[in-house]
Amino acid sequence: MPLYPLKFEPIYKAKVWGGRVLEDAMGRTLPGDDMIGESWELVDMTQTSVSGGGGGAERSVITNGALVGRTLHDAMIKHGPELMGNLPPADDGGFPLLVKLLDASANLSVQVHPSEQYARENAGAFLKSEAWYVLAAEPGAAIYKGVKEGVTASQFRDAIRNNTVEDLMIRIEVQPGDIHYLPSGTCHALGAGILVAEVQTPSDTTFRVYDWGRTGRELHIEQAMECIHFGPADTARFEPGTRLENDRTVVEGLVRCEHFHIDRVTMPAGYEQPLTAAEPVVWMVMEGTGHTSCRAEEQTPYQRGNTLLLPAAMTGAQVHVETDTVMLEVTFPQTSANLLA
Repeated sequence: MPLYPLKFEPIYKAKVWGGRVLEDAMGRTLPGDDMIGESWELVDMTQTSVSGGGGGAERSVITNGALVGRTLHDAMIKHGPELMGNLPPADDGGFPLLVKLLDASANLSVQVHPSEQYARENAGAFLKSEAWYVLAAEPGAAIYKGVKEGVTASQFRDAIRNNTVEDLMIRIEVQPGDIHYLPSGTCHALGAGILVAEVQTPSDTTFRVYDWGRTGRELHIEQAMECIHFGPADTARFEPGTRLENDRTVVEGLVRCEHFHIDRVTMPAGYEQPLTAAEPVVWMVMEGTGHTSCRAEEQTPYQRGNTLLLPAAMTGAQVHVETDTVMLEVTFPQTSANLLA
């Protein structure tokens, strides 16, 4: 059976810091009255972390076409290279990427994720490097990214005891369109009033070191202290800021790391282009409407808030842009070229 672009049922996660912004910002119908902090857009992960992430094993379910109702994992097993190309699966056999939307109505905990070395030496801990793309931000909203220059582990422990951790963190005000790469080991927090798209390695291992005075949630101070890189987060080399214009398409390079590449792609209304790639590609649609077409599926529509997985092998695939479109295109280091470059 020829493959086609796949869409998935969002997996919503209620969080103490969550909200309902996804309803208006991304046109979602959220369940119940819970404060939704995370929408897992694309995931195939069997790992259950011993930490404060609270997500655990999840598998996305396909919502369109001949594979409707099947999991992404089912599709990976059945279609193999047609879906994945030469891209190897994650260590647990799942898809080597986890894509989310995060709605922070309150500050997330100050936290850190384990390094490769820590993950190798500690069962139940899995490397987690991630990138945040800011979709919306209230005036003055900020993230916390890295520890101020010169702060020692001893000083940081004192700040935990004295509830002054914020004073030792690097605070960065953000606005829509900003990108921040957060390699494992970076002490960080997403601040209140921010909506982000998150692209990360498939892990939910999170060590909370400070929770803004909230009670009832476990802290993981000793684990976090083993993982924190003290000092500013040196991530400029991962955020190239390149720009490529080709036949009315603008491709801006946002992140280049060993786990994934992220580009912001802008296409005008009326634009059409064939889709060819040797590896799977993920689209997160930020603005606009349109559809893809290929032999296996006459049309797969997209709109703001949709996430699509484009398989490595599609026959006669094209994108048709109906209204001006902006999307994040996520590819892998093995991919020799962007799909829409």
